[in-house]
Amino acid sequence: MFTGIIEEVGVIRSIRKGAKSAVITIQADKIMEDIHLGDSIAMNGVCLTVTSFDDHSYSVDIMHESLKRTNLADMKAGSRVNLERAMPANGRFGGHIVAGHVDGTGVITSMEKDDNAVWIHVDTEPSVLKYIVEKGSITIDGISLTVAKVDSKSFAVSVIPHTGAHTTLLEKKAGDTVNLETDIIGKYVEKLLGYKAEEEKNASSNITMEFLARHGF
Repeated sequence: MFTGIIEEVGVIRSIRKGAKSAVITIQADKIMEDIHLGDSIAMNGVCLTVTSFDDHSYSVDIMHESLKRTNLADMKAGSRVNLERAMPANGRFGGHIVAGHVDGTGVITSMEKDDNAVWIHVDTEPSVLKYIVEKGSITIDGISLTVAKVDSKSFAVSVIPHTGAHTTLLEKKAGDTVNLETDIIGKYVEKLLGYKAEEEKNASSNITMEFLARHGF
């Protein structure tokens, strides 16, 4: 589990591509202070497992599913990425509940300066957009942000200077692809309501007033 509060911006040192997978090595500083094999570290919002490390970098395996669903396939040596370690049991929720399981991607359509903040507008698919609500939480490339606006095709966030200075978000430009993870609570509610509706449908009786009248009641 993560919170969407980025700890460090790392740099991809190398990428070894397989037929449908990849091994990525990331150079970092703060992340390396307390790293172990098997640790979960989110890179651009994607939860990945540490498979090896040295004093200044660590490696992760990227499976086909992750490459299809995220922007990791666009990464190259030298790319800067947002990093966050899994939250410890005694940690604080500075952002919101983030699973590190990307729902899909979006495309930045505009970035507009507004005094000390920057408005970022993102287009995304209806399957992702349906879980995004105004004043709710959204994760963009691993960053916990508050949704300021939403319509039928896109949503917008307003990025404060601190977030811009400590993540890669303001290095993006219109046309760039970003990873999106919506608030997990909405997805659980939808799933449970779907089960409830199905149970009620299966439990409904076929006995109607017409049926009773036909049989002499």
